[in-house]
Amino acid sequence: MSATPARQPKPAEKAGPANSHVFTISEVLRELQREFPDLSASKLRFLEERDLVEPARTQSGYRKYSAADVERLRFILALQRDRYMPLDVIKQTMDAIDVGEKPEALPESAPVGPREVTGEMAAQITGRSRPMSRKELRALSGATRGMLDTLEKFRIITADAQGNYSHHDLKAVKAVRVLARYGLEPKHLVTLRRSADAELDLIGRAMAPQAARKDAAARARVAESSKEMLQCLKELRASIMDAAVEKIDRR
Repeated sequence: MSATPARQPKPAEKAGPANSHVFTISEVLRELQREFPDLSASKLRFLEERDLVEPARTQSGYRKYSAADVERLRFILALQRDRYMPLDVIKQTMDAIDVGEKPEALPESAPVGPREVTGEMAAQITGRSRPMSRKELRALSGATRGMLDTLEKFRIITADAQGNYSHHDLKAVKAVRVLARYGLEPKHLVTLRRSADAELDLIGRAMAPQAARKDAAARARVAESSKEMLQCLKELRASIMDAAVEKIDRR
């Protein structure tokens, strides 16, 4: 099978009233690393290799990212981090957006057009929220202090270095509250934590040969492969559980 021809880089666009500031790689990193601390120049080049972003080039070959490119990258990185979407699925989503189609994953209210990817759209599709304090987590989840203490004890939720919690923690607390209606207390869920640790160990062992490489591009590939493995494990677990529930239904 012949290799796919490489896409020709865009010529650098001239600055003008309708054209906002263009960013160098270092400026893109400064703009996005506050949200995505692990982002590196190699990761940006890796995303370009996967045809997900196409920065303009100067005559000397230096990359120049537009403001739209930066928002596009923010959207892609959010999908990776918050939805664990593999890059091939993200690529399909971006291709649909680029031709003016609305992928099924996008909310109805999201505007769609070529390269029309905004921070608002990224927030809509990912359901991502800013880090929250313990007080905010309690208010949003309806959990008691005691429940949060117990969930932290069993590592179901974990605060970051600043004492804040993520949207993942909020989802976990809400799920635990629903399970509590069926008599399942946080202490009963410790097996879930052990199961998650076991799956992470499986991924870690599978990725060990690649992780031994220290270059940033290799780290980006390890991160992408790990997300793909995690998604497969989630689907496998869901299929096993669904099959079991269906058997209960048929009794």
